[in-house]
Amino acid sequence: MKAMKLTGINRIESMETPTPKIVQPDDVLIRMKVVGVCGSDVHYFQNGQIGSQVVTYPFTVGHEGAGVVEAIGPGVTRVRVGDRIAVEPAMSCGACDQCLAGRPHTCRKLRFLGCPKQAEGCLSEFIVMPEACCFTITDDTTFDEAAISEPLAIGVYAVKMSIPMRGATIGILGAGPVGLSVLLPAKAQGARKIYVTDKIDLRLDLAKKAGAAWGGNPDRGNVVAEIQKLEPGGLDVVFECCGQQEALDQALEILKPGGKLMLIGIPPTSERVSFKIDKLRHKEICIQNVRRQNHCVRPALDMIARKDFDVRVMATHRFALADAQAAFELVAGYRDGVVKAMIDIG
Repeated sequence: MKAMKLTGINRIESMETPTPKIVQPDDVLIRMKVVGVCGSDVHYFQNGQIGSQVVTYPFTVGHEGAGVVEAIGPGVTRVRVGDRIAVEPAMSCGACDQCLAGRPHTCRKLRFLGCPKQAEGCLSEFIVMPEACCFTITDDTTFDEAAISEPLAIGVYAVKMSIPMRGATIGILGAGPVGLSVLLPAKAQGARKIYVTDKIDLRLDLAKKAGAAWGGNPDRGNVVAEIQKLEPGGLDVVFECCGQQEALDQALEILKPGGKLMLIGIPPTSERVSFKIDKLRHKEICIQNVRRQNHCVRPALDMIARKDFDVRVMATHRFALADAQAAFELVAGYRDGVVKAMIDIG
């Protein structure tokens, strides 16, 4: 089969590799149809690592995927050959203290698609996943929507972990796929007013169309002063979705006393972030990290199926599998207003 593999910094190439085989009773062989390019994939593409997770070349990235069940192991009961599915990229053991406590996303033995030294990614013609990671989709759910359910599930989980949305005033710093994945469920759950910032104006336009009340570009104006003028009391919760120190600084300024800061963005290279402790302490800001998604894939797919909102607006660019290099370069350079580049596989 063909797989697109990282072969060096800023290099991704097509390689012939053996088609994976069903080994475990609960294994599912999946013919991939579409894969979305995530910011973490691009970190590995550009930097060869995210923190302690260092790529050993060649390596296949990709974890936002959807496809069709090609074959199943003898113990599989929930999916059948021919089913259209969304892929949950996190493979938990189900037996450690974290899994037993209802936290499979922090499993002690967690394996994640496209994560170095854990599992090869899904930017290939076929993959094998445990049945628990395969979620059937409705006939009118597209493969694009199914793949985008992965970042959407992160947004759904982040909103769930924050505060009740009904009547809330919120900020979203970074209007990329994760920021939009927060905006859509927050709006659907009754957020009163949503303020969004991003350095790409086309993303701000998209956020406004999706329900943001205000959008500002920190490269073009003082977004802190503008939000403080509109909301002098401060915001109830801020979702940091871009992994930038300046966004963390802005968040402390625009949060109300007793507000909550949700950390979702992944810094590209820095091992540390910092806060103005005086501001943090005097406002008694609560900080909540968000680790991927936790039992939120099915709820995300259900929201898509119910048409609570249209996630297809995120799929702004398309590429063939052979053109993955161009897709990664586009996303890495934030060119042409890109939100989500989708790679068609089969």
